[in-house]
Amino acid sequence: MTKPSFKEALRFWFKLGCIGFGGPAGQIAIMHDFLVTERKWISESRFMHALNYCMILPGPEAQQLATYIGWLLHGTIGGVVAGMLFILPSVFILLGLSIIYVTFGTLPWVMAMMAGLKPAIIAIIIVALFKIGKKSLISSFHYGIAIIAFIAIYFFHIPFPLIVLSTLIIGFLITKFLPKTLNKENKNDDKKAKDESNFYLNSNSNDVKSEVNYKKSFMFVAIGIIFWIIPLGIIYQFSTDFAFWKTLCLFFSKAAFVTFGGAYAVLPYVAQESVEKFHWLTSHQMMDGLALGETTPGPLIMVLAFVGFQGAYNHFGFSILLGTIGLLLTVFYTFLPSFIFILVGAPIIEKTKENNQVKAVLGFVSAAVVGVLFNLVLYLAFSVLLPTKQFNSFDWAAAAWVIISFFALHKYKANLIVWLGISLIFGLVNYWLL
Repeated sequence: MTKPSFKEALRFWFKLGCIGFGGPAGQIAIMHDFLVTERKWISESRFMHALNYCMILPGPEAQQLATYIGWLLHGTIGGVVAGMLFILPSVFILLGLSIIYVTFGTLPWVMAMMAGLKPAIIAIIIVALFKIGKKSLISSFHYGIAIIAFIAIYFFHIPFPLIVLSTLIIGFLITKFLPKTLNKENKNDDKKAKDESNFYLNSNSNDVKSEVNYKKSFMFVAIGIIFWIIPLGIIYQFSTDFAFWKTLCLFFSKAAFVTFGGAYAVLPYVAQESVEKFHWLTSHQMMDGLALGETTPGPLIMVLAFVGFQGAYNHFGFSILLGTIGLLLTVFYTFLPSFIFILVGAPIIEKTKENNQVKAVLGFVSAAVVGVLFNLVLYLAFSVLLPTKQFNSFDWAAAAWVIISFFALHKYKANLIVWLGISLIFGLVNYWLL
């Protein structure tokens, strides 16, 4: 397998940013289908190794995974471009929707079309669950951890970071005191390497320098700090209300470091602070923002951009221009740490790809992710199929579309873009019939 060109990679990362519906699970599924299954740019083992690292970081794991793989393929510039292209389409889409929202309010037919996507998104996540589960659940220990992770998050509402931390500790103890488990996982390493020989990046390849360069790491951290300061400096010079902008930038910088477990984990915190403490928007507007975020491509954490838009828009007397600046600043401060985490941490993680104990421990994280994904499936299924949480409100049409979409995508390998378009039409037709 030859190295994909930078131009080919650019096309895919931009395409991903435009069609990345379904939150992190759906986006990871799209990346897996294209990068691993279809193009064979990266093998299953390398893909999962990168994903496991991204899962233990704060921030949007799908965007960080894109940055990581972009770095693997084309170095620093490849990682930065991949991460940015993953974000930019959703930034402009959400900006446009935010302006429409404050100008015209929500349009019923648009929301109806987007509602048609939700059952398909559930199906995409179920397909991802099947694929990741098949690769990750390789022993009774892995099945046990997946079940425990699901019970912990679904029934006891244990935060995802705590689940990951507990899994890391359990995984370490298992590999430490039950080494036969480690041996079992690695007994087919030679066969795996052979099977992955047709992938550009595989378990034996080392196309990116993985040596830990502390000077370079320090440079990335320093650049990140400088980039963090520059917008605040500009605002200080030209704004007449620096206090508001400082509060907004500091708040979303803080939010970027507490987004363990994805957007759903941080949204309650953001909602409480932005609605009750800062009074940037109402609870109703917050729910509308979540709806817009869920029905647009890109990271679900992009809903924070809507909060930033509304905060500045309302604070400055309904100014669309300043609302736009608020949105852009929110995106900048939310995602800046993600790039630093990858550019600094990726070489360290790549250095561990041949460490069997590290691989085994991170493999247990993958098992926990399966349990968390199952929880996400149930969460979305209940919200879409039982909108009022009453059985008499069960959406039979949406349920049928989940099943149809699953078979279309999983069994018949329907083109994802085409199926998303069909789902938009389904939503519109369903709205007209009702």
